[in-house]
Amino acid sequence: MNKTAFCIICCFVIAGTTGTLGQNQQYKLGRQATPEEIRELDISVAPDGSGLPKGRGTVVQGQRVYETLCANCHGDRGQGMLQYPALAGGQGTLWSKNPVRTVGSYWPYATTVWDYIHRTMPYSRPGTLTPDETYAVTAFILYLNGIVDEKAELNESTLPRVKMPNRNGFVPDPRPDVNNKPDQ
Repeated sequence: MNKTAFCIICCFVIAGTTGTLGQNQQYKLGRQATPEEIRELDISVAPDGSGLPKGRGTVVQGQRVYETLCANCHGDRGQGMLQYPALAGGQGTLWSKNPVRTVGSYWPYATTVWDYIHRTMPYSRPGTLTPDETYAVTAFILYLNGIVDEKAELNESTLPRVKMPNRNGFVPDPRPDVNNKPDQ
C-alpha cells in the first residue's frame, strides 16, 4: 500500500471516530432543571403583553428609580452619555440622513421596552429590577419621549395598550410559519 492510500484511509478512520466520540461523552456535571426552575426563568414577553408579570409603576416612581440606577449612563433626561445610548428624542429622524434610534423613535412596542429593561438593566446588575420597578422605569422613559403623560400608571394590562410612534414602521415577516396578524 502506498503512502497516499494509507493517509486517505487514516483520515476516514479518524473522521469517522471523532464524530462519534464527542456524542457519547458525558460530563456528569450538574443536574436536569426542574419544571419550576424553568418556569422561573421563562421571562419572555410578547408584543401583545402575554408573559408580563403582575405589577405596577408610575412616572413619578420611575423617575426616582431612573435617577438612582439609570441616569449615570443615560443622562438625567435620557439624552445618553459617552458610549451609552440616548433613550429619548429622535422622533422623525428615522428616514433622515442621521437617524436617532431611541425608545420614542424606533421601538415598535412598549412591552418589548419593558422586557429589555427587565432582562438587561441596570447595566452593572442586569435582571435585578423588580416588576414594579421595571413598570415604573418604563413609564418614566415613555414619559420622557412624550408617549405617556406624567400621571400614567403602567401595569400588565395598560402597558400593551400603549401605542408607540414607530409601531407600524417595520415590515411583516414573510415566512409562512410566522403569524403576521395585524395590530389592533
